[in-house]
Amino acid sequence: MFSGLVDLTWWEYVLCVLVLTHITIASVTIFLHRHQAHRALDLHALPSLFFRAWLWLTTGMVTKQWAAIHRKHHAKCETAEDPHSPQILGIKRVLFAGVLLYVKETRNKETMERYGHGTPDDWMERNVFSRYQKLGVAITMVVNMVVFGVVPGALIWLVQMAWIPFWAAGVINGAGHYWGYRNYECADASRNLIPWGIWIGGEELHNNHHTYATSAKLSSKWYEFDIGWMYIRILEMLGLAKVKKTIPVPRIGEARNVIDLDMLQNVITHRYDVMTRYVKSLQKVYAEELAHLRTTKGVDMRKMRGALLADAHTLSVNARTQLAEALAHSPKLEKLHAMREELSTLWARSSASSEQLLKHLQDWCHRAEESGVQQLRELSLRMRSYAA
Repeated sequence: MFSGLVDLTWWEYVLCVLVLTHITIASVTIFLHRHQAHRALDLHALPSLFFRAWLWLTTGMVTKQWAAIHRKHHAKCETAEDPHSPQILGIKRVLFAGVLLYVKETRNKETMERYGHGTPDDWMERNVFSRYQKLGVAITMVVNMVVFGVVPGALIWLVQMAWIPFWAAGVINGAGHYWGYRNYECADASRNLIPWGIWIGGEELHNNHHTYATSAKLSSKWYEFDIGWMYIRILEMLGLAKVKKTIPVPRIGEARNVIDLDMLQNVITHRYDVMTRYVKSLQKVYAEELAHLRTTKGVDMRKMRGALLADAHTLSVNARTQLAEALAHSPKLEKLHAMREELSTLWARSSASSEQLLKHLQDWCHRAEESGVQQLRELSLRMRSYAA
């Protein structure tokens, strides 16, 4: 009575676990994340129903709840209203108790009403998936025990139940905003964990995603790989999916002599490329100035280098205060940092008119080109060269 329909070796059990949990990961990243939360692609009814049924059986998550919480995370990222920001709540809490934060937010009716729109509301959702939320995982436990045996089946079921809470609610929401590298200087602390998005379905490329949230493809560099995108392309070739948006590739033309409204629009369109290049191009200047301060004035600002390169929105109040005190020792660093903040307001000032924004851009480019800093002049030239 304790044996199952199949008798496997230990490594075959491990292989089964990896396959089953990977299907769950693929369901989360393709259906819940890219399709439902961000509408980056359209899915045919058949794969949509499969993903919904699989997630019901292996996680018990409700589509509306997951999409609403994730949309709120993007809308309120790194603020006190973010459901799971390690910058606010602490890395340990999000990493190891992320699932508890998720469950807590599912009970927030305001979140569900404001951010849960457009998710499935058909007969299956109302009468099966949402109504009997725990029935699916119970069915999976029974099936596992019948197929693999009581003990192996129960162990496999436990791994399945812990997989998404740890890797998605914990690692992605926690480590994805704490450790790793950044391709883009977006206005939050998101980071790419590793360049090869395989284990968690491509979600490892979290900074890319937060920069271009509506892109169906999460990889952006030649050395990055998004296995979730590979699955989407296969579905698309089979006629079961249609990609709506991907990460835009900057287009460069001849430099404009006149800074006009067309240039303003192109700069705003390519704003993430602008900020990323600003930070990367000035890293050498920052390093030289920090070394100069250390040798000539005895001021060691090496610990503030990360804050100097980071977006001000991602810094705590204490970190911003310390940075301001450090910048007081260097007029050059203060100027470069201020110009970066001024540039970022170009696309943040939603209440400003086009003429006001254009004047702001013209003034910024003029000061950059007259600054005597080669990197600033080169950045201004690139901004003049963006094409529609």
